[in-house]
Amino acid sequence: MPGGPMRMQGGNAESQASVVPQGDGQTRARQGFESETDEPDETRRRAEEMRRPQWTLESRVEDVMLEGSTSRTNMRLNDFLRNHVGGGVVDEDHNVTMEMFVQDPDDYVQDQQLLEVILNLAAYRELEAIYKLHCEGVFSLWQWNIHERKDTATPFARGKLNAAISQVLNEERRETEERRWAEERARRRQKVELTVATTIKDVLFRGRVRVMDMQLNDFLVMELDGMGVTPANRNVLLKDFIKDSTRYIRGTFLLRDIKACDRYKRMERAVRDEMDMEEDVRRLCEKGVDNLLRWSLAAEEVKRSVHEATKQFLDAGFIELMSSITMSAPMKLEGCYESVYNARWHHVLEVPDGEGTGMYVREGEPQQSWTYNAVDDTLEKDDGVEQSGEAPPVLMVLTSDKGWPYSWEGDESTRECYVNCEVDRVWQIVKGDLTEWLSSHRGTDFEPRRRVLIGTSGIGKSMNAGSYLLYQLLHCDVEQLPMVAYFIGRQSFLFDKITKTVSVYMDDPRIVNVVKIFSLRGFKGYIIYDVALKGYQPAAGLPCKGWGMIVVTPPDKNEYERWTKKMDAIEIVIDCPEENDVRAMCIWMKRNWPLQEQAEYWREVRGRMNNVGPILRFIFGKQAYDDRIKACQQAVDGSTASELERNLGIGCCYSSNDSDLSRKLVRVVRVRRGNNFESPLTVLISPHLERETLSRLENEMKQSDFIFFVLRFWDYAPPYIIEKHAVSAFLNEDFLRAIRLKIRELRPPGRREPHRCALKEHSDKSFARKEVLPPPERLSNPVAMDHWVLYEPKVQNFPLVDAFFCGHKSEDAGWAADGYGGWAPHDNQHCAAVH
Repeated sequence: MPGGPMRMQGGNAESQASVVPQGDGQTRARQGFESETDEPDETRRRAEEMRRPQWTLESRVEDVMLEGSTSRTNMRLNDFLRNHVGGGVVDEDHNVTMEMFVQDPDDYVQDQQLLEVILNLAAYRELEAIYKLHCEGVFSLWQWNIHERKDTATPFARGKLNAAISQVLNEERRETEERRWAEERARRRQKVELTVATTIKDVLFRGRVRVMDMQLNDFLVMELDGMGVTPANRNVLLKDFIKDSTRYIRGTFLLRDIKACDRYKRMERAVRDEMDMEEDVRRLCEKGVDNLLRWSLAAEEVKRSVHEATKQFLDAGFIELMSSITMSAPMKLEGCYESVYNARWHHVLEVPDGEGTGMYVREGEPQQSWTYNAVDDTLEKDDGVEQSGEAPPVLMVLTSDKGWPYSWEGDESTRECYVNCEVDRVWQIVKGDLTEWLSSHRGTDFEPRRRVLIGTSGIGKSMNAGSYLLYQLLHCDVEQLPMVAYFIGRQSFLFDKITKTVSVYMDDPRIVNVVKIFSLRGFKGYIIYDVALKGYQPAAGLPCKGWGMIVVTPPDKNEYERWTKKMDAIEIVIDCPEENDVRAMCIWMKRNWPLQEQAEYWREVRGRMNNVGPILRFIFGKQAYDDRIKACQQAVDGSTASELERNLGIGCCYSSNDSDLSRKLVRVVRVRRGNNFESPLTVLISPHLERETLSRLENEMKQSDFIFFVLRFWDYAPPYIIEKHAVSAFLNEDFLRAIRLKIRELRPPGRREPHRCALKEHSDKSFARKEVLPPPERLSNPVAMDHWVLYEPKVQNFPLVDAFFCGHKSEDAGWAADGYGGWAPHDNQHCAAVH
């Protein structure tokens, strides 16, 4: 049979598919391949793939059958005959398109011999196959894929269409695999690590790709060789298909065949299990059981209400958490490193004779800061230095948008860090240690000083001192100090200055091992260990070699003494904020208020300070203050004098009794004792509670015991107590022994000769008693005075002295007082006065 230019379908389906042009409805690609056989195989393979059509499920049947060219269906019958038969044209009335001719050939060709030739042509059989498929409703590849009567099509048509379907499914399979790998990589990056706060849903699904959320077409392609794939179901999930399968695959026999497959049955079981778990998650959340810890504490009836598979997963998750918590990876806190590192500066300045509170807020760091004098291994503020320019600030404020580590565990984080002179002093001391440690002339074995920061609970050691230390340490040279660890309560944070990340460890001792690993690898770092919760003492292995460390602690020595002695740590005592510091904090908090309202708020806070002390935790909020003053008053009223004396530790430099009373009624102040070492001295916390407590003690204690008690904190005793009991203190022999060595004579101007001191001259003597001399108007006769008796005149304007006593050289000596106006001395006596 003569050939024509359209006649090129003589081979099998595969060979024909390889020469079909690109795309649906595209023009025919050039068939000849011009490269020689010496071209590499991989290059030829890629070139061949590029020439192959990229069929899709929406590709039309005629495009596939006619290799992308539909001109044959639009060709006139005479043109077809000339191209494929070589003659035998019909008259113009019968010269219809081939699309019309295949519908009823007998109507257009009467010559049976010619008709038989046409019907046997391969080019015609392709057109005939297309027409029959159209008649059966198969217009595209996806309709062919789900066609249940494929056996009615000719072998040639089946071969071509199946080859195209295979190509489409292979491409779908490749894309599905790529999606699966992408999801798997994402899952590995977001792998759920179990904690007590892990949600029930995360425990059950553990970050894996859920079967029920897989697309129906992906499953059919990957598991059932594309059986039943249609474009309309491209976004249908397996869980939706399981609920109503006939909605998405309408062919009865096709659906039957799909459900009969073992892979489909396994998939259906997995999807139904996951759907049951999702329903269990919803029910548990309605009952308040939304994380792993709450599941472990849930009642048995709650646990029995879920499916058995769900219960087994959750029980296994909790066991895994408890048994392998030290093996868990740390959690990264997104954005927290940048928030702390980039904290914004403000400062509060004082304006002499200014309006309102006399202070104002300015943005940025201050031009001047505080200056200090070195005192032994620490510093003290130097108020005597004259500085040019702007005066030092009253307060500096650092603002971190995501708060500071001490508050990250709570629901609300505090953004401000208040830096007064006391907080900055702590950093300046640590900075000096770091400068000495990291200087180039120090050897590799030199270790930084260990420090322990002691301060009253609630004054902002964590909120201010700890946060400010962290901020400054993060700004130290990253090569010299690349790591900072922050321990506080149940949380531990590792700040990696190289990667600029924060890792958090909840109740996880593994951070100690992590720090040790960094130490062994030569990384230096610094540890801030905040004893925020009772019993959380520093670990025995801290600090590691090459790491500095400061422990922030309340004044209970049980919380830090063991570590301090082991590490030979040096104490830093931080005083409570002063009145000016708190006033500046009020100005910052209410900086947008009118001046009058700022002043009113400050007066309110100052009144609270007078009652409960300068404890920041309790003076800014009304409810916190009301609860605190009530608790403090109950502590005083509900305690006996002996309980107060025993539990408060007033006048002691070290407190080993962290009692409820001491936390409410006392604070610590910095004092310097022998060798200029600073240490904490315990004193009463506020003027109001001081009056209440001392009044209670004075009423219930013996006068001598009370005086001895007051002597413990003489430098900090209120003036009215000193005035009231100073004279009686001389009756105490311990007091006399202490002051005899320190007595200095105050000579009046012009007199050079020293006078002897009776107390020094008679160091073996002590006062027998104290007697009160009544006012002169009540004296009718002279009063005989004994030797070594302390006399206290009860006269408001008695000249110079508060009391006096008489010494003697012989047993018969004596004095007499006559209305305070004259004295009647006998022989060989002398008198001394007490001021």
